[in-house]
Amino acid sequence: MIETESSQDLPPSLAVIKQEDGRLCIRLSGSWNLRSLALYPDLQKQISLHAVNESLQWDMRPLDVLDSAAALILWQAWGEQLPALLQIKPEHQFLLDLWQSQAVPVAEPATSGFRLFFNYLQQLVWGFWAQLVNLVTLLGQLVLDLAYLLVHPGEIPRAEISITIYDAGVRALGITALVGFLIGIVLSYLSALQLKTFGAEIYIIDILGLSIIRELGPLLAAILVAGRSGSAMTAQIGIMRVTEELDALSAMGISHSLRLILPKVAALTIVLPLLSAWTSASALIGGMFSAQNTLDISYQQFLVKLPDVVPLLNVFIGLGKSAVFGLMIALIACHFGFRIKPNTESLGSETTNSVVASITVVIMIDAMFAILFMGVGMP
Repeated sequence: MIETESSQDLPPSLAVIKQEDGRLCIRLSGSWNLRSLALYPDLQKQISLHAVNESLQWDMRPLDVLDSAAALILWQAWGEQLPALLQIKPEHQFLLDLWQSQAVPVAEPATSGFRLFFNYLQQLVWGFWAQLVNLVTLLGQLVLDLAYLLVHPGEIPRAEISITIYDAGVRALGITALVGFLIGIVLSYLSALQLKTFGAEIYIIDILGLSIIRELGPLLAAILVAGRSGSAMTAQIGIMRVTEELDALSAMGISHSLRLILPKVAALTIVLPLLSAWTSASALIGGMFSAQNTLDISYQQFLVKLPDVVPLLNVFIGLGKSAVFGLMIALIACHFGFRIKPNTESLGSETTNSVVASITVVIMIDAMFAILFMGVGMP
Protein backbone atom coordinates (compact mmCIF):
# COMPACT_ATOMS: atom_id res chain seq x y z
CA MET A 1 0.00 0.00 0.00
CA ILE A 2 1.37 3.41 -0.97
CA GLU A 3 0.73 6.62 0.99
CA THR A 4 1.85 9.92 -0.42
CA GLU A 5 1.93 11.83 2.87
CA SER A 6 2.35 10.88 6.49
CA SER A 7 -0.19 12.93 8.41
CA GLN A 8 -2.85 12.36 11.01
CA ASP A 9 -5.74 10.10 10.00
CA LEU A 10 -8.44 12.67 9.46
CA PRO A 11 -11.87 11.26 8.58
CA PRO A 12 -12.55 11.22 4.83
CA SER A 13 -15.26 13.54 3.62
CA LEU A 14 -17.08 14.30 0.39
CA ALA A 15 -18.80 17.67 -0.07
CA VAL A 16 -20.85 19.00 -2.96
CA ILE A 17 -20.07 22.73 -3.43
CA LYS A 18 -21.76 25.15 -5.77
CA GLN A 19 -19.22 27.46 -7.37
CA GLU A 20 -19.64 31.08 -8.43
CA ASP A 21 -20.28 30.11 -12.03
CA GLY A 22 -23.12 27.84 -10.92
CA ARG A 23 -21.29 24.56 -11.51
CA LEU A 24 -21.24 21.82 -8.92
CA CYS A 25 -17.89 20.68 -7.55
CA ILE A 26 -17.14 17.50 -5.61
CA ARG A 27 -14.53 18.27 -2.99
CA LEU A 28 -12.66 15.43 -1.27
CA SER A 29 -10.77 16.05 1.94
CA GLY A 30 -9.32 14.15 4.86
CA SER A 31 -7.49 10.82 4.81
CA TRP A 32 -8.62 8.61 1.94
CA ASN A 33 -7.04 5.26 2.62
CA LEU A 34 -8.32 1.70 2.90
CA ARG A 35 -8.77 1.82 6.66
CA SER A 36 -10.73 5.08 6.63
CA LEU A 37 -12.98 4.02 3.75
CA ALA A 38 -13.81 0.79 5.59
CA LEU A 39 -15.20 2.91 8.44
CA TYR A 40 -17.30 5.05 6.06
CA PRO A 41 -18.81 2.66 3.46
CA ASP A 42 -21.38 5.28 2.38
CA LEU A 43 -18.63 7.34 0.74
CA GLN A 44 -18.11 4.69 -1.94
CA LYS A 45 -21.83 4.80 -2.82
CA GLN A 46 -21.74 8.62 -3.02
CA ILE A 47 -18.70 8.50 -5.30
CA SER A 48 -20.46 6.06 -7.63
CA LEU A 49 -23.57 8.26 -7.76
CA HIS A 50 -21.66 11.47 -8.53
CA ALA A 51 -19.30 9.79 -11.02
CA VAL A 52 -22.18 9.23 -13.42
CA ASN A 53 -22.39 12.99 -14.05
CA GLU A 54 -19.45 13.76 -16.36
CA SER A 55 -19.97 17.53 -16.11
CA LEU A 56 -19.04 17.64 -12.42
CA GLN A 57 -15.76 19.10 -11.34
CA TRP A 58 -13.62 17.11 -8.90
CA ASP A 59 -11.38 18.94 -6.46
CA MET A 60 -8.95 16.61 -4.68
CA ARG A 61 -6.47 19.23 -3.60
CA PRO A 62 -7.68 19.32 0.04
CA LEU A 63 -6.84 15.60 0.43
CA ASP A 64 -4.34 14.92 3.18
CA VAL A 65 -3.72 11.22 2.46
CA LEU A 66 -4.45 9.08 -0.61
CA ASP A 67 -3.28 5.50 -0.90
CA SER A 68 -3.35 3.11 -3.85
CA ALA A 69 -6.50 1.30 -2.69
CA ALA A 70 -8.52 4.54 -2.49
CA ALA A 71 -7.08 5.59 -5.86
CA LEU A 72 -8.30 2.28 -7.35
CA ILE A 73 -11.81 2.85 -5.94
CA LEU A 74 -11.97 6.31 -7.49
CA TRP A 75 -10.51 5.03 -10.77
CA GLN A 76 -13.12 2.27 -11.07
CA ALA A 77 -15.96 4.64 -10.09
CA TRP A 78 -14.91 7.01 -12.90
CA GLY A 79 -15.15 4.19 -15.41
CA GLU A 80 -11.35 3.69 -15.54
CA GLN A 81 -10.72 7.12 -16.98
CA LEU A 82 -9.91 10.49 -15.44
CA PRO A 83 -12.68 13.12 -15.25
CA ALA A 84 -12.39 16.01 -17.68
CA LEU A 85 -12.49 18.54 -14.81
CA LEU A 86 -10.09 17.29 -12.16
CA GLN A 87 -7.89 19.25 -9.77
CA ILE A 88 -5.37 17.10 -7.91
CA LYS A 89 -1.94 17.29 -6.32
CA PRO A 90 0.96 15.90 -8.40
CA GLU A 91 1.81 13.25 -5.83
CA HIS A 92 -1.79 12.01 -5.87
CA GLN A 93 -1.88 12.17 -9.66
CA PHE A 94 0.98 9.66 -9.67
CA LEU A 95 -1.22 7.03 -8.00
CA LEU A 96 -3.97 7.45 -10.57
CA ASP A 97 -1.38 7.24 -13.36
CA LEU A 98 -0.25 3.90 -11.97
CA TRP A 99 -3.73 2.42 -12.37
CA GLN A 100 -4.12 4.10 -15.74
CA SER A 101 -0.93 2.51 -17.06
CA GLN A 102 -1.89 -1.05 -16.15
CA ALA A 103 -5.13 -2.94 -16.67
CA VAL A 104 -6.83 -4.36 -13.62
CA PRO A 105 -6.78 -8.19 -13.91
CA VAL A 106 -10.14 -9.66 -14.69
CA ALA A 107 -11.01 -13.16 -13.58
CA GLU A 108 -11.41 -15.52 -16.51
CA PRO A 109 -14.73 -17.32 -16.76
CA ALA A 110 -14.71 -20.86 -15.47
CA THR A 111 -14.27 -23.50 -18.16
CA SER A 112 -16.42 -26.60 -18.10
CA GLY A 113 -14.90 -30.04 -17.69
CA PHE A 114 -16.06 -31.10 -21.16
CA ARG A 115 -14.41 -28.04 -22.70
CA LEU A 116 -11.14 -28.80 -20.90
CA PHE A 117 -11.25 -32.41 -22.11
CA PHE A 118 -12.02 -31.29 -25.66
CA ASN A 119 -9.12 -28.81 -25.62
CA TYR A 120 -6.77 -31.48 -24.29
CA LEU A 121 -7.91 -33.95 -26.94
CA GLN A 122 -7.52 -31.32 -29.65
CA GLN A 123 -3.97 -30.50 -28.53
CA LEU A 124 -3.16 -34.22 -28.42
CA VAL A 125 -4.42 -34.80 -31.98
CA TRP A 126 -2.68 -31.74 -33.39
CA GLY A 127 0.55 -32.64 -31.57
CA PHE A 128 0.45 -36.19 -32.96
CA TRP A 129 -0.26 -34.88 -36.46
CA ALA A 130 2.61 -32.37 -36.29
CA GLN A 131 5.06 -35.04 -35.15
CA LEU A 132 3.85 -37.42 -37.87
CA VAL A 133 4.41 -34.74 -40.52
CA ASN A 134 7.90 -34.05 -39.16
CA LEU A 135 8.70 -37.78 -39.19
CA VAL A 136 7.53 -38.14 -42.80
CA THR A 137 9.60 -35.06 -43.72
CA LEU A 138 12.61 -36.67 -42.08
CA LEU A 139 12.02 -39.86 -44.08
CA GLY A 140 11.70 -37.88 -47.31
CA GLN A 141 14.96 -36.07 -46.63
CA LEU A 142 16.57 -39.45 -46.00
CA VAL A 143 15.43 -40.69 -49.42
CA LEU A 144 16.90 -37.56 -51.04
CA ASP A 145 20.19 -38.17 -49.25
CA LEU A 146 20.28 -41.77 -50.47
CA ALA A 147 19.69 -40.59 -54.04
CA TYR A 148 22.49 -38.03 -53.63
CA LEU A 149 24.89 -40.70 -52.35
CA LEU A 150 24.10 -42.95 -55.30
CA VAL A 151 25.37 -40.19 -57.58
CA HIS A 152 28.27 -39.28 -55.24
CA PRO A 153 29.38 -42.56 -53.59
CA GLY A 154 32.60 -40.97 -52.37
CA GLU A 155 30.66 -38.90 -49.82
CA ILE A 156 29.13 -41.89 -48.01
CA PRO A 157 29.78 -41.32 -44.26
CA ARG A 158 31.51 -44.67 -43.74
CA ALA A 159 33.23 -43.68 -40.51
CA GLU A 160 29.99 -42.53 -38.86
CA ILE A 161 28.16 -45.68 -39.97
CA SER A 162 30.97 -47.90 -38.69
CA ILE A 163 31.07 -46.20 -35.29
CA THR A 164 27.28 -46.49 -34.93
CA ILE A 165 27.38 -50.18 -35.89
CA TYR A 166 29.96 -50.78 -33.18
CA ASP A 167 28.08 -48.80 -30.52
CA ALA A 168 24.60 -50.12 -31.31
CA GLY A 169 25.56 -53.65 -32.38
CA VAL A 170 28.83 -55.00 -31.03
CA ARG A 171 28.47 -53.43 -27.60
CA ALA A 172 24.90 -54.77 -27.32
CA LEU A 173 25.83 -58.43 -27.89
CA GLY A 174 26.23 -59.18 -24.19
CA ILE A 175 22.91 -57.80 -22.93
CA THR A 176 20.90 -59.23 -25.84
CA ALA A 177 22.45 -62.67 -25.38
CA LEU A 178 21.73 -62.65 -21.65
CA VAL A 179 18.11 -61.52 -22.03
CA GLY A 180 17.49 -63.96 -24.88
CA PHE A 181 18.95 -66.87 -22.93
CA LEU A 182 16.81 -66.13 -19.87
CA ILE A 183 13.64 -65.64 -21.91
CA GLY A 184 14.28 -68.98 -23.63
CA ILE A 185 14.60 -70.71 -20.26
CA VAL A 186 11.43 -69.13 -18.91
CA LEU A 187 9.39 -69.86 -22.04
CA SER A 188 10.61 -73.45 -22.20
CA TYR A 189 9.94 -74.08 -18.53
CA LEU A 190 6.39 -72.68 -18.61
CA SER A 191 5.56 -74.55 -21.81
CA ALA A 192 6.92 -77.79 -20.36
CA LEU A 193 4.53 -77.59 -17.41
CA GLN A 194 1.55 -77.52 -19.76
CA LEU A 195 2.86 -80.06 -22.30
CA LYS A 196 3.51 -82.65 -19.59
CA THR A 197 -0.18 -82.59 -18.77
CA PHE A 198 -1.12 -83.75 -22.29
CA GLY A 199 1.92 -85.95 -22.93
CA ALA A 200 3.03 -83.73 -25.83
CA GLU A 201 6.54 -82.91 -24.65
CA ILE A 202 8.02 -83.14 -28.13
CA TYR A 203 5.98 -80.15 -29.31
CA ILE A 204 8.06 -77.84 -27.18
CA ILE A 205 10.43 -77.60 -30.16
CA ASP A 206 7.58 -76.25 -32.31
CA ILE A 207 6.56 -73.73 -29.68
CA LEU A 208 10.06 -72.46 -29.00
CA GLY A 209 11.10 -72.41 -32.65
CA LEU A 210 8.15 -70.47 -34.02
CA SER A 211 7.70 -68.09 -31.10
CA ILE A 212 11.37 -67.18 -30.74
CA ILE A 213 12.54 -67.04 -34.36
CA ARG A 214 9.43 -65.32 -35.69
CA GLU A 215 8.32 -63.09 -32.80
CA LEU A 216 10.26 -62.95 -29.55
CA GLY A 217 13.79 -62.73 -30.95
CA PRO A 218 13.21 -59.70 -33.21
CA LEU A 219 10.93 -58.04 -30.65
CA LEU A 220 13.34 -58.45 -27.72
CA ALA A 221 16.28 -57.18 -29.77
CA ALA A 222 14.30 -54.16 -30.98
CA ILE A 223 13.10 -53.22 -27.49
CA LEU A 224 16.61 -53.51 -26.05
CA VAL A 225 18.08 -51.43 -28.89
CA ALA A 226 15.32 -48.82 -28.54
CA GLY A 227 16.02 -48.45 -24.83
CA ARG A 228 19.79 -48.60 -25.15
CA SER A 229 20.87 -47.15 -28.49
CA GLY A 230 17.76 -45.12 -29.37
CA SER A 231 17.93 -43.11 -26.16
CA ALA A 232 21.67 -42.59 -26.65
CA MET A 233 21.10 -41.22 -30.16
CA THR A 234 18.44 -38.81 -28.95
CA ALA A 235 20.60 -37.62 -26.08
CA GLN A 236 23.60 -37.21 -28.38
CA ILE A 237 21.72 -34.92 -30.76
CA GLY A 238 20.21 -33.07 -27.80
CA ILE A 239 23.66 -32.44 -26.30
CA MET A 240 24.78 -31.12 -29.67
CA ARG A 241 21.81 -28.73 -29.55
CA VAL A 242 22.69 -27.59 -26.02
CA THR A 243 26.36 -27.05 -26.87
CA GLU A 244 25.41 -25.33 -30.16
CA GLU A 245 27.28 -27.90 -32.25
CA LEU A 246 24.28 -28.18 -34.58
CA ASP A 247 24.48 -24.45 -35.24
CA ALA A 248 28.19 -24.80 -35.94
CA LEU A 249 27.53 -27.58 -38.47
CA SER A 250 24.93 -25.41 -40.19
CA ALA A 251 27.36 -22.48 -40.27
CA MET A 252 29.96 -24.71 -41.96
CA GLY A 253 27.41 -25.92 -44.51
CA ILE A 254 27.39 -29.54 -43.27
CA SER A 255 24.06 -31.32 -43.71
CA HIS A 256 22.52 -32.59 -40.49
CA SER A 257 20.61 -35.34 -42.25
CA LEU A 258 23.64 -36.57 -44.22
CA ARG A 259 26.07 -36.61 -41.28
CA LEU A 260 23.80 -37.35 -38.32
CA ILE A 261 20.58 -39.03 -39.43
CA LEU A 262 21.68 -41.20 -42.36
CA PRO A 263 24.53 -42.98 -40.50
CA LYS A 264 22.26 -43.86 -37.58
CA VAL A 265 19.45 -45.10 -39.80
CA ALA A 266 21.77 -47.13 -42.00
CA ALA A 267 23.61 -48.62 -39.02
CA LEU A 268 20.49 -49.72 -37.14
CA THR A 269 18.91 -51.11 -40.31
CA ILE A 270 22.00 -53.29 -40.78
CA VAL A 271 22.63 -54.14 -37.13
CA LEU A 272 19.16 -55.02 -35.86
CA PRO A 273 18.61 -58.09 -38.11
CA LEU A 274 21.99 -59.42 -36.95
CA LEU A 275 21.14 -58.73 -33.31
CA SER A 276 17.77 -60.38 -33.85
CA ALA A 277 19.42 -63.57 -35.13
CA TRP A 278 21.88 -63.43 -32.21
CA THR A 279 19.09 -62.98 -29.66
CA SER A 280 17.01 -65.76 -31.22
CA ALA A 281 20.00 -68.11 -31.12
CA SER A 282 20.62 -67.29 -27.45
CA ALA A 283 16.95 -67.84 -26.62
CA LEU A 284 16.94 -71.20 -28.43
CA ILE A 285 20.03 -72.26 -26.49
CA GLY A 286 18.27 -71.34 -23.27
CA GLY A 287 15.17 -73.23 -24.40
CA MET A 288 17.24 -76.31 -25.26
CA PHE A 289 18.90 -76.16 -21.87
CA SER A 290 15.56 -76.00 -20.06
CA ALA A 291 13.95 -78.68 -22.29
CA GLN A 292 16.81 -81.07 -21.63
CA ASN A 293 16.45 -80.64 -17.87
CA THR A 294 12.66 -80.62 -17.60
CA LEU A 295 11.52 -82.89 -20.49
CA ASP A 296 14.67 -84.95 -21.10
CA ILE A 297 14.89 -83.79 -24.74
CA SER A 298 18.51 -83.97 -25.85
CA TYR A 299 20.30 -81.15 -27.64
CA GLN A 300 20.82 -83.34 -30.72
CA GLN A 301 17.11 -84.18 -30.94
CA PHE A 302 16.23 -80.50 -30.56
CA LEU A 303 18.62 -79.38 -33.32
CA VAL A 304 17.60 -82.15 -35.73
CA LYS A 305 13.86 -81.52 -35.40
CA LEU A 306 14.02 -77.70 -35.35
CA PRO A 307 14.46 -77.21 -39.17
CA ASP A 308 11.53 -79.55 -39.84
CA VAL A 309 9.03 -77.71 -37.63
CA VAL A 310 10.18 -74.15 -38.42
CA PRO A 311 10.27 -73.39 -42.17
CA LEU A 312 13.10 -71.17 -43.39
CA LEU A 313 10.59 -68.47 -44.41
CA ASN A 314 10.06 -67.64 -40.72
CA VAL A 315 13.73 -66.69 -40.45
CA PHE A 316 13.36 -64.26 -43.35
CA ILE A 317 10.19 -62.78 -41.83
CA GLY A 318 12.01 -62.21 -38.53
CA LEU A 319 15.01 -60.60 -40.25
CA GLY A 320 12.78 -58.45 -42.46
CA LYS A 321 10.74 -57.04 -39.60
CA SER A 322 13.98 -56.44 -37.64
CA ALA A 323 15.27 -54.24 -40.47
CA VAL A 324 12.03 -52.23 -40.34
CA PHE A 325 12.37 -52.00 -36.56
CA GLY A 326 15.89 -50.59 -36.89
CA LEU A 327 14.79 -48.05 -39.50
CA MET A 328 11.93 -46.74 -37.34
CA ILE A 329 13.92 -46.71 -34.09
CA ALA A 330 16.66 -44.59 -35.69
CA LEU A 331 14.17 -42.21 -37.33
CA ILE A 332 12.23 -41.72 -34.11
CA ALA A 333 15.42 -41.21 -32.08
CA CYS A 334 16.66 -38.54 -34.52
CA HIS A 335 13.20 -36.94 -34.69
CA PHE A 336 13.00 -36.43 -30.94
CA GLY A 337 16.67 -35.48 -30.79
CA PHE A 338 16.11 -32.50 -33.07
CA ARG A 339 13.05 -31.50 -30.99
CA ILE A 340 15.22 -30.95 -27.92
CA LYS A 341 15.55 -27.33 -26.86
CA PRO A 342 18.78 -25.93 -25.38
CA ASN A 343 17.94 -26.78 -21.76
CA THR A 344 18.39 -29.84 -19.55
CA GLU A 345 14.66 -30.31 -18.84
CA SER A 346 13.86 -30.70 -22.54
CA LEU A 347 16.77 -33.11 -22.92
CA GLY A 348 15.37 -35.51 -20.31
CA SER A 349 11.73 -35.32 -21.42
CA GLU A 350 12.43 -35.78 -25.14
CA THR A 351 14.78 -38.69 -24.48
CA THR A 352 12.03 -40.38 -22.48
CA ASN A 353 9.51 -39.66 -25.23
CA SER A 354 11.89 -41.16 -27.77
CA VAL A 355 12.17 -44.47 -25.91
CA VAL A 356 8.42 -44.72 -25.28
CA ALA A 357 7.54 -43.86 -28.88
CA SER A 358 10.13 -46.28 -30.28
CA ILE A 359 8.90 -49.23 -28.21
CA THR A 360 5.27 -48.40 -29.03
CA VAL A 361 5.97 -48.20 -32.77
CA VAL A 362 7.96 -51.45 -32.65
CA ILE A 363 5.05 -53.30 -31.07
CA MET A 364 2.60 -51.77 -33.56
CA ILE A 365 4.76 -52.80 -36.52
CA ASP A 366 5.13 -56.29 -35.06
CA ALA A 367 1.35 -56.58 -34.83
CA MET A 368 1.02 -55.44 -38.46
CA PHE A 369 3.54 -58.08 -39.59
CA ALA A 370 1.68 -60.74 -37.61
CA ILE A 371 -1.59 -59.85 -39.36
CA LEU A 372 -0.12 -59.50 -42.85
CA PHE A 373 1.88 -62.75 -42.68
CA MET A 374 -0.61 -64.74 -40.63
CA GLY A 375 -0.63 -67.80 -42.90
CA VAL A 376 2.89 -67.46 -44.28
CA GLY A 377 5.69 -69.76 -43.13
CA MET A 378 3.51 -72.05 -41.08
CA PRO A 379 4.41 -75.78 -41.16
